[in-house]
Amino acid sequence: MITVHHLNNSRSQRILWLLEEIGQTYEIRKYERDPQTMRAPAALKEVHPLGKSPVISDGDHVIAESGAITEYLVDTYGAALKPQAGSDDHRRYVYWLHFAEGSAMPPLLVKLVVDQIAKARMPFFAKPVARSIVSRLNDGFVQPEIDNIFGYIETELSGRDWFAGDAFSAADIQMSFPLEAAAARGGIGKAYPAIQAWLERIHNRPAYVRALERGGEYGIVGR
Repeated sequence: MITVHHLNNSRSQRILWLLEEIGQTYEIRKYERDPQTMRAPAALKEVHPLGKSPVISDGDHVIAESGAITEYLVDTYGAALKPQAGSDDHRRYVYWLHFAEGSAMPPLLVKLVVDQIAKARMPFFAKPVARSIVSRLNDGFVQPEIDNIFGYIETELSGRDWFAGDAFSAADIQMSFPLEAAAARGGIGKAYPAIQAWLERIHNRPAYVRALERGGEYGIVGR
């Protein structure tokens, strides 16, 4: 039996979705973030030394990192969710599977940290300095990088329904978290109609809805 060690409002939601798409039986062990720090509880370190989610256990195997988990589950149970090896669609599949965490997420995480700095408590005389640094980082690096990445994604999705070709694949599942996170923070508006249409398509998939029902709180989706 596959066990998903599931943290609320995290990347592990897409692992639940993947399992629902595959139709594989699984159980969930739920963990809650610390309401003050928003960090995962120490109990997750009993599953994996880094104490982060997602983590799955399948028999004697304990697998962390959503990309590695996705590859394992697709290779073991859900081959229909990846294109035929050697095809152009398969090359796109591999690319987007890794693009999600390798290129799309880092600038979003930097922006989250930088924005938190601007909101942090500090002596009044330090606030103008902090806000100036945050503004320069956002205007000079973070936002241009985000605009570049999401403009590229918009172009790649224009004229196609899915990331890896004509068929839905696990690459779409892997790409869901960065695009949902950006949409939740107001970073995807009318300038990105292809991304918005893609988000609507994935949110209407029955397996996606079932995963939300099983996973519980997932605040980055406005449903």
